[in-house]
Amino acid sequence: MKQYETVIGLEVHVELATKTKIFCSCSTEFGGEPNSHTCPVCTGMPGSLPVLNKKVVEYAASVGLATNCQITKNCKFDRKNYFYPDNPQNYQISQLYYPICRNGWIEIETKDSGKKKIGIHEIHMEEDAGKLVHDEYSGNSLVDFNRSGVPLIEIVSEPDMRSADEVIAYLDKLRLIIQYLGASDCKLQEGSMRADVNLSVREAGTQEFGTRTEMKNLNSFKAVARAIEAEKERQIDIIESGGKVVQETRRWDDNKEYSYAMRSKEDAQDYRYFPEPDLVPVVISDEWLEEIKAAQPEFRDEKIERYKKEYNIPEYDAQIITGDKHLADLFEAATAICNNPKKVSNWLMVETMRLMKENSIEPAQLKFSPENLAKLINLTESKQINSQIAKEVFEKIFNEDIDPEKYVEEKGLKTVSDDGALKEVIKKVIEANPQPVKDYHNGKKKAMGFLVGQIMKEMQGKADPALANKLLKELL
Repeated sequence: MKQYETVIGLEVHVELATKTKIFCSCSTEFGGEPNSHTCPVCTGMPGSLPVLNKKVVEYAASVGLATNCQITKNCKFDRKNYFYPDNPQNYQISQLYYPICRNGWIEIETKDSGKKKIGIHEIHMEEDAGKLVHDEYSGNSLVDFNRSGVPLIEIVSEPDMRSADEVIAYLDKLRLIIQYLGASDCKLQEGSMRADVNLSVREAGTQEFGTRTEMKNLNSFKAVARAIEAEKERQIDIIESGGKVVQETRRWDDNKEYSYAMRSKEDAQDYRYFPEPDLVPVVISDEWLEEIKAAQPEFRDEKIERYKKEYNIPEYDAQIITGDKHLADLFEAATAICNNPKKVSNWLMVETMRLMKENSIEPAQLKFSPENLAKLINLTESKQINSQIAKEVFEKIFNEDIDPEKYVEEKGLKTVSDDGALKEVIKKVIEANPQPVKDYHNGKKKAMGFLVGQIMKEMQGKADPALANKLLKELL
């Protein structure tokens, strides 16, 4: 039986985190009433002129530097001409001939392939189109131009990926680099990061590429992985049955786990690109480029190494914490206050992760401050509250960002470490539970746990468990 190899390249569109659009001062905020973030420029009114947003160039160059690209110091914009109802000017301002970044790479790591460099052909700046809203009841299509003119970078990879695992590793690495830069939040579900998959198959061992298809409408990493597996099988089935794969654009339906043809790419569409006449070329001086380089942050790989050395936390902890920039910032800020990195790491990795899962929220949506987490850790370390109370208090911090010191004081939750008061409660528990006491004396260890549980219940969870254990053993 023939063995096949999958060849994959990606086109990744990323919405940049500027406050205003690429060529006008309209807001880029997600949501809003339809057509409320618009003006004559982004709705393509005759006579309106674009003015380039400097921050877009800075973000694009910073992503290029972080992905080992060569920066084109004299770059230009071009017009890509095509008609589509959500494209108000009937052209898109993009970059074809002189993109801002070229010839880069990032390193990924997967279980099967190990470490591998994925080439980046180019990164170019462009404007987003509007959005069509289809009304199934009336049969009408409405156009919302809020997204029109939102700044994008398109990151075009080389066809260097060979599996869904490699694609996900590449997308995840790209997402983290861009998030750490603050250039975008890269939320696939909100469309601020979108990936189109170019895929072909060929017989293993051959050098020539097969006929590729382009897959669109992929709004999660899981959808990307499922689409790749399905398209690979579809193309292999066509080849095995003696047919030929058609070069086309396909749309993925993640609910049905099925793709269907959108349009043929047999004859490449002529976009009649020409230099954009309304914008002057962009000149990036050496001084400006040095400023952008100097502003580059510490990225995930560097953070992991530093966390292991500086904070003496395990690789696994460092990997989890640095998997999101907000989580990493929270960890560093709380550690700086309480100087207890391992405890901060534990609270983030156990209780925070649990509550995030229960509430279906992302790290960026966490409301609590590093100050209040640090205060809680200090309260537990100084044994002013026990671990059971600490978990209850943390839930309040997680949901309402309360001050744990004030909350513990107001609710009377401090640990009772008064030997006399604790001894009286223990005597009462011993008298009320003769059978477990007898079991303990007969060597049954579980009886001890039961009795401690009764003591904690009597003390409303406020006893010091270690002290309760010690005094119970003495009295028994």
